[in-house]
Amino acid sequence: MRSIVLLLLCALPAWGQVPDRFDFEAPRVVLDGIPFALRVTARDSTGAVLQTFSDSVRLEGLEGLFQARFQHGRLDIPEAVLAGTGKRTIRLQGPGFEATHELRVIPPILSLLPPLVAILLALLVREVVIALLVGIWLGAVFVFDYDLIGGIYRVLDYFVLRAMGESSHLQIIIFSMLFGGMVGVISRNGGTRGIANLITRYARTARGGQLATWLMALVIFFDDYANVLVRGNLMRPITDRLRISREKLSFLVDTGAATVASIFLISTWIGYEVGLIEQALKLIQWPEEAYSVFVQTIPYRFYPIFALILALLVGLLNRDFGPMLEAERRARGTGQVLRPGSVPATDLTESTAQQDTLLPARWYNGLLPIGAVLLVGAYGLYQTGTAALREQGVSSYTIGQIVSNADSYLALLWASLSGCLVAILLSVIQRLLTVKEAIEAWFGGLKAMLLAMLILVLAWSIGAVTEELHTASYLVALLRGSIAPHWLPVLVFLVAAAMSFATGTSWGTMAIMMPLVIPLAYTLSVDAGMPVEGQRLILHGVISSVLAGAVFGDHCSPISDTTILSSMSSACDHMDHVRTQLPYALLAAVIGMLVGDIPTAYGLPPWVSILVGTGIIVGFLYLFGRNPERPAALPAAQTLEAGPLSREEK
Repeated sequence: MRSIVLLLLCALPAWGQVPDRFDFEAPRVVLDGIPFALRVTARDSTGAVLQTFSDSVRLEGLEGLFQARFQHGRLDIPEAVLAGTGKRTIRLQGPGFEATHELRVIPPILSLLPPLVAILLALLVREVVIALLVGIWLGAVFVFDYDLIGGIYRVLDYFVLRAMGESSHLQIIIFSMLFGGMVGVISRNGGTRGIANLITRYARTARGGQLATWLMALVIFFDDYANVLVRGNLMRPITDRLRISREKLSFLVDTGAATVASIFLISTWIGYEVGLIEQALKLIQWPEEAYSVFVQTIPYRFYPIFALILALLVGLLNRDFGPMLEAERRARGTGQVLRPGSVPATDLTESTAQQDTLLPARWYNGLLPIGAVLLVGAYGLYQTGTAALREQGVSSYTIGQIVSNADSYLALLWASLSGCLVAILLSVIQRLLTVKEAIEAWFGGLKAMLLAMLILVLAWSIGAVTEELHTASYLVALLRGSIAPHWLPVLVFLVAAAMSFATGTSWGTMAIMMPLVIPLAYTLSVDAGMPVEGQRLILHGVISSVLAGAVFGDHCSPISDTTILSSMSSACDHMDHVRTQLPYALLAAVIGMLVGDIPTAYGLPPWVSILVGTGIIVGFLYLFGRNPERPAALPAAQTLEAGPLSREEK
C-alpha cells in the first residue's frame, strides 16, 4: 500500500511545482513554414526559474508538434514551425495550467525584399545612404506590423541603436576614426608625400603601383580591417601620381582584405572559422580535428584564391575589361582618378589641402606612425591571445593559437591610438607643426571619416534587419531537398554567396550555414553509399564552399563593411567601386565553380583546378581585356592613317 501511494505522488505534480507564469522567448516575427527557435520558461511567483518543473505539456498551434516536456523549468524547441500568415496563437496546456503566446507570421519572400531593394537602389541611383535607409525602413515596416509611418522611427530607435550598441561595432568606429586622424596628421606634416616619394622610386609605372598595392596585402595578412585601412590610405597618393583610377585602387585594396585574412594560417578570422567548424563536426561525431580540417580546406577555397590571382594578373598584364577599363582609360588619359561628379566615401581634401608643401617630405614621418600601428597591433594580438590561453589553462601554445584566441578589436584600438600619438609627437618634436596645428590636422582626419562611418552603421543596421526577418534561414531552406552529394559544394557556394551578398556579412553567413550544411553533406554522402574518403571529400568541399561563398559577399556586396571601408580608405565613390569591381568578382566566382567546386567534388586535385583556372584568367584577359593606356578603337580609315602601333602600345 505504501509503495502505491509513493507511485501516485511521483506521478502527480508536487506541491508548489505548478508555475505561476510561463515566459515565451520567440522572434518578433516568423516566416511561414521556416523553422525558428522557441523557448518557454516556467517561473514561480518571485520570477525565478522553477527548476523542479519537468512535466510533459500539450502544444497547440505548432506544425507537427503536439507534446513536449520541460527540463528543469525550460522547454526548448529549436525548430518550431508555424503555417499560414497573420497572427497565430501557440497554446501550452498541462494539469492545472494553460498559457498562450501570439506570433506574427509573414510570407518568406518578404524577408528578401529589404536587402534586395537596398542593393538595387544602390546600384541604380548610386546613393548608398538613401538605398540603405530605404532597405532598413522596409524591414522595419515588415517587423512592426506593416506600420509605414512608425517604421520610419523604428529605423533609428530600434535598428540603428542595436547596431551602435554592440561593443565590437563601436571599437571598429573608434579605430577607423583614430586611423583617419593619424592620416590627417601625416598628410599635413609631409609624411604622406615622403612615403610617396620613397615607394615611387620602385613603383614608377602604373603596373608597378598596382603590383605594390597587391603585394602589401600579403604583408598585412593578419586582419582585414587593418589591411584595408593601411593599404588604401598609404597607396592613394602614390596611385594618384601614377594615374591609376581610384576605382582600381579600391578594387586592389578590397581584393586583398577578406580574401587574404580568410585563407592565411594565422589571422583574426581563424578562431571564428575553426570554432564554427568544430561545433558542426561534433553534430556528426566526425573524428578529425577542426583546425586540421580548416587547413585541408584552404586549397579548395577557389573564390578567394582566384580573386587574388585575377587582381595580380590584371596589374601584371596591364589589362582591364568592363567598367574598370573605362575608369582606367579616364585616369591614364586625362589624369582624372575620380569620375567627374563622383562623391568619394572619404574626402581628405580638407586635411591634405592644408599641408605646407614647403615642409620637408620625410618618409619616416609617414611610415613610423603606420609602423606603430602594425607593431602595436601585433603586440596587442600577442598580449590578448596569450592572456586568453592562460585563462583557459593552456601553458604552451603556437602562434596560430595565440592569434586565434586574441581580441583583435582591442588590439586595433591600441594600434590606432599609438599611430596618432607617434604622428603628433613626430610633428611637434621636429617643429613641423605646433601642438595646435597637429590637433587641427587630427580633427580634420576625423571629420573625413564621418560619411564612411554613417554608411558603415547603416550597413550594420540592415544586417540587423536581415537577422530579424530570418533572411539567411529562408535562403538555406531553399537549398534543402534531394541533392546529389557531388553537386553539394557548388550549390552551397551559390547559396552562401547569395546570402553574404544580400546580407553584407560574411561571419553571419558562416554562422548560419556551417551547422546546417555539414550534417547535410554527411547525411547525403552516407545515404549515397560513399566510402569514408568520399565522405571526407564532400565534407571538406562544403566547408570550403561556405567559407569561400561568405568571402564573396564580404568582398563585393555594396552593404558589406569591408567593401565600404575599401571605398573609404581609397577615397573612391562607393558605388563606382562596387560597379567596377563586380565583374571581376563574378569572373573569379564563375571560374571557381566551373573548374574548382564541381570537378574537385569528383576527385580532381585542387592544384590542377588552380592551374587550369589561372590559365583561363590569362586567356580571358587577352581575349576580352584591353591595355588602358591604348586609346579606344578608331574607325578603320583613321587606324590606317595613324600608322603601326608601338610594342608598348600593344
